[in-house]
Amino acid sequence: MPLLRAISLLTAASMGAFSVQAAEWTVQVRDAGGAPVPNAAVAVELKGQPAPPATGAKAEMAQRDRQFQPQLLVVQTGTSVNFPNFDTVRHHVYSFSPTKKFELKLYSGTPSEPVVFDQSGVAQLGCNIHDRMSAHIVVVDTPVFGITDAKGELKLNLPAGQHRLRLWATRLGNAAPTAQPLTVAAGTGVLKVELKD
Repeated sequence: MPLLRAISLLTAASMGAFSVQAAEWTVQVRDAGGAPVPNAAVAVELKGQPAPPATGAKAEMAQRDRQFQPQLLVVQTGTSVNFPNFDTVRHHVYSFSPTKKFELKLYSGTPSEPVVFDQSGVAQLGCNIHDRMSAHIVVVDTPVFGITDAKGELKLNLPAGQHRLRLWATRLGNAAPTAQPLTVAAGTGVLKVELKD
């Protein structure tokens, strides 16, 4: 199973008083060989700031050209996800993952009811009609999250303090995002994270 290991934390902290305000940090996700890991889900759970479920939050996982778009979606716990079908053929979307088991039987257009993702973890999606269709929804217990870009980087506004970093990439399969403590100093900086196989 892959192992997440923080290899260094570089900060450009001010010499003045300790600040509790959020500042922009860059998270860089690399593999064991130092290559960027694009499309990795990154989330930070802020200590002392418990996040209530995202009641009323909405997201979308569409089907176009017989593919899920996007193929990776990150949402906060409690988010309602719609599954519109823009293809001329019908799809049968499902997930057997413990995080969220559901089935949207053969349909076109948009189902009348969205699916509420009310438990953190990873849900792998498929289509019962088109076997090559696959996607993942990563559900996190924090509003502080994003997906790394082509350079394996993501910018997040983080306050100083002791937090918890969660990371998931396709190579982890259906495993829950890995977790580790995260210390953020005042100011801005770069967090380099290695994703190991």
